[in-house]
Amino acid sequence: MSDERPGNPRLGDDMQFREKPCGPVDYHDWTEKPVRFFTVVDKENGSVLGYLWAGDEDDAAAYEPRKAGGSRATNAGMPWIERLREGKARGLRPTQTLVALYEATEQRGKGRPLPGSLADAPNAATVEALAKSD
Repeated sequence: MSDERPGNPRLGDDMQFREKPCGPVDYHDWTEKPVRFFTVVDKENGSVLGYLWAGDEDDAAAYEPRKAGGSRATNAGMPWIERLREGKARGLRPTQTLVALYEATEQRGKGRPLPGSLADAPNAATVEALAKSD
């Protein structure tokens, strides 16, 4: 008697990825074009959690957690990502969503925009480098 089990013939099938309709709509998460961004700080202690950026030329926006902020900074990004998705679903340009979030008086989650931090950067890589450096 053989200890060998017959293989499942389906394991050899060529699998194809098909995106499900009605998933979340997102801005692109990278651009080499100019972006606007602001600093997100902790509501409790004012420490920097990360940066929210947006660029209209490539329909891109994302949250970059501050590396030194650890898991708290990373976890604080989810409400920002959700709000970016809401802006995209409403048909807003990325920078329209960014400015609306910067100016919003009601903030969900652990973070809030740092007043006076809205600025311009040459691209998303600049903001990412800022998040990794401080």
